[in-house]
Amino acid sequence: MAIFEGAGVAIVTPMKENGEVNYEKLGELLEYQIANSTDAIIICGTTGESSTLTHEEHLDVIRYAIDKVAKRIPVIAGTGSNCTETAVYLSQEAEKAGADALLLVTPYYNKATQKGLIRHYTTIANSVKLPIILYNVPGRTGCNILPETAVTLAKNVENIVAIKEASGNIAQVAKLMSLADGCIDLYSGEDGQVVPALSLGGKGVISVLSNIAPKETHDMVMLYLEGKTKESCDIQLKAIPLVDALFCEVNPIPVKTALNLMGFEVGPLRGPLCEMEEANVQKLIKAMKDFGIALA
Repeated sequence: MAIFEGAGVAIVTPMKENGEVNYEKLGELLEYQIANSTDAIIICGTTGESSTLTHEEHLDVIRYAIDKVAKRIPVIAGTGSNCTETAVYLSQEAEKAGADALLLVTPYYNKATQKGLIRHYTTIANSVKLPIILYNVPGRTGCNILPETAVTLAKNVENIVAIKEASGNIAQVAKLMSLADGCIDLYSGEDGQVVPALSLGGKGVISVLSNIAPKETHDMVMLYLEGKTKESCDIQLKAIPLVDALFCEVNPIPVKTALNLMGFEVGPLRGPLCEMEEANVQKLIKAMKDFGIALA
């Protein structure tokens, strides 16, 4: 059984103007996502600015989301770190809080060898019972989980069951699925490559786009899984200009800007992230309107 099939939203963490976490707004976002067919909530991932949350905030946000969602759909907690011990701590606390699964990003900055990655992930996985999704995003972390490494982990560690692939390298994803022979579930981590990932046997997407277009992102996956590949592909291709706009500056700068443009009042970003360049805001507005998203 996959942790989920469909579109999981890598949800933003709303902030008040003073920079504190805005839990009331987070609650509104969670309800909006559930009402618009999102299949899973991924809390405290990259898009949730996890790298600027204190450990206390990080766990409070996870606990809040779990309580608010109340088992209506799976809540997957981002508990990865570039320190194995920290990742173990966050993962154990998320498990106690009632998370349905964990998303573990590769160690960033200090990186790791493939041998180090196997040890890192095995240590974390053995410290909890929850199913684990590996998160490969070398563009952000400088660390790539090779297909052979992901397969080794999935075959040797019982609760490592899936991977979020955001390398952008579809040939690497194809090699992974060829070697895996069904031992690992694949989620696209690239909103511009959802259909290609599904065509290789993927179960869905962990999506930034889903913050502002939850129904369309869900439909893109579900239509594909129902065999309606042309309809699915049509949504994918229509979304490309919007996806480009959402990544024209570092994520989550554009998606938070987009949510504010929609009237969600998710507030500012925490440093070192800052507000968008005006020319890029205009590009984003045009892409949102062209896709059919209503602005406030």
